Amino acid sequence: MAVNYDKLWKKLIDMKMTKNALRIQADMSSSTMAKMGKNETVSMDIMLRICQILDCNIGDIMDATKE
Repeated sequence: MAVNYDKLWKKLIDMKMTKNALRIQADMSSSTMAKMGKNETVSMDIMLRICQILDCNIGDIMDATKE
C-alpha cells in the first residue's frame, strides 16, 4: 500500500495554516514532517493528533492506495 497526503496539504492551505505550525501543534519532529512530504508512512498516533488539531477524520487528510 502507498500513502498520499495531498488532502492534508490542501486542507492546510484552506485553513491558512503552515506545515510548521501543524508540526508544532501536533508535537511531531521535523523528520516526521519530511516523511509525510515524501508520502511515506507515519505512526497512527501522529495521524490521530493531526485529526484532532484539524477537527477531521483520517480519510480527510490522507489516501491509501495499492501500489
